[in-house]
Amino acid sequence: MKKIFTLILLSMLLVMLAACGNEPENTSAEAETPSSDSNYPEKALTFIVPSGAGGGLDTMGRTLSSLLSTEKLVDKAITVENNPGGGQVVGTVAFANKEKGNDYKMLIASTPFLLNHIKKEGNSPISYRDITPIARLVTEYDVLAVPADSPYQDLQSLMTALKADPQSITFSGGSGPGSFDHLNAIYPAMKSGVDIKSMKYISYDGGGEALTALLGGNADVVTSDVSSVYEFVKSGDVRILGISAPERLEGAFAEIPTYKEQGIDAVLTNWRGLYGPADMSDDAKAFWSETIANLSETQGWADLMEKQGWQDGFMPEAEFIKLMEEEEAMYTAIYEDLGMAK
Repeated sequence: MKKIFTLILLSMLLVMLAACGNEPENTSAEAETPSSDSNYPEKALTFIVPSGAGGGLDTMGRTLSSLLSTEKLVDKAITVENNPGGGQVVGTVAFANKEKGNDYKMLIASTPFLLNHIKKEGNSPISYRDITPIARLVTEYDVLAVPADSPYQDLQSLMTALKADPQSITFSGGSGPGSFDHLNAIYPAMKSGVDIKSMKYISYDGGGEALTALLGGNADVVTSDVSSVYEFVKSGDVRILGISAPERLEGAFAEIPTYKEQGIDAVLTNWRGLYGPADMSDDAKAFWSETIANLSETQGWADLMEKQGWQDGFMPEAEFIKLMEEEEAMYTAIYEDLGMAK
């Protein structure tokens, strides 16, 4: 009997040891292993600007690069690479097609990027859906401006001359036909009863070149963003006839009359946004989303808005995409009225 009892105890001990041997090894250590943190960015970065040097888009790229460094939000060098042509078409298409999965190149584009895909003469096969929207950065309004010695003293005198002879006045702009700059010329003219199909518009690769054409006597009126033009206003070379804002801006631009207060019901808003490439990694996308959101809360950002005459238009990814969807529908309707829709 004693022998049988001993055998039973021995069997129970063997079962217990076997059970212990089947438990997962180092369970507690495995649970405590932290997930690896992202090291992005690990090398220098590039902002692609799809316009020439000197315009508002170029200014956005260079000031953003500098501010991210001074605010210590990005510790790697950021260079700016201009790729002009076609009113942002060349640069945006090249970025979408050539930089897929390249987390170290970012695109800064504006409203014309949206327009180039939906207008008849846009020639752009890509839209914001083909890359990775990160955030809207700023909003800005366009102006119509003339040389200081121009006979046109206000917007109404310009529109009166246009109605009498639409081909007598040449407009210059930093982007192609049907672009935001072009709309800024023809939309108020259309609202004033001008035969817009007869108007003369010459497009250049950026606002800087369009202003050079104005100052060189190759254009009578320039259509461009207010920040690009205002330096020439301060130097006494250019006079602004009106701005496309819904109401007067504050600060330095408070003296600029709107189209609306001059009896022309036309309001147009330009924005500039940051995009990553298609197939962007989750780490890079999260980094830029957080970094731009943090930047928009700094005093340096507020100071930049005041200095450049930009409006703080920060908008995170989801809201930015919704806005672009809504604007795409709005501008398509305008192009249909103008006979310029695809």
